[in-house]
Amino acid sequence: MKIKSIVPPNLGWFEIKLDDVHIKHLWDCIKNPIKNNKSNLAGVVSDSQLITDKDDLFFNEVLVNICRRYEEEFNSPSAIPTSDCHPLFLSSMWVNYQKQTEYNPRHNHTGIYSFVIWMKIPTKFEDQSKLKIAESNTNTISNFCFDYNDILGQEKGYIYTMSPRLEGTMLFFPSQLSHQVYPFYNCDDDRISISGNILLNSKIFLTN
Repeated sequence: MKIKSIVPPNLGWFEIKLDDVHIKHLWDCIKNPIKNNKSNLAGVVSDSQLITDKDDLFFNEVLVNICRRYEEEFNSPSAIPTSDCHPLFLSSMWVNYQKQTEYNPRHNHTGIYSFVIWMKIPTKFEDQSKLKIAESNTNTISNFCFDYNDILGQEKGYIYTMSPRLEGTMLFFPSQLSHQVYPFYNCDDDRISISGNILLNSKIFLTN
């Protein structure tokens, strides 16, 4: 008797610890917001501002290589059917400021790829999970979660437990991957994160 295990291919995401030089660049971007972005969000945040990747530094030095590696590692073609070849570009990037009790419900993004970067995390999950309010959501309080279905259609979640050790960490994922951010409590400091979307630039055609 021969038994062969078959595991179908699936997409995933990258977890990336950014270099200090790129974190400094992002903080500089945060200091010069373009306009308010709260109306474009699904959740409850104190403030959200569109920001610009100055001189396209973050896109050219970080995101381009990550897009290329993602396509190679996951054998992932563009999610948008097109007969022409178009380049990717950073269509939007914004910074969110969340206070205690604020949250982002389950949602996805518009684009090919998206990312989230934690710039400041003022709480530790170990402390949050001991709060009285955590009795009904011990595993999720204050945390970030990817939501997806397995091969049997069962809902699954992959949780990132929030603490300062994740500051400077970026998650890079397909834009259609659902995710959510749970509220934190008993802390007056803001949680600061950056998000962005990468799209195809259909105005530009690439030639071989």
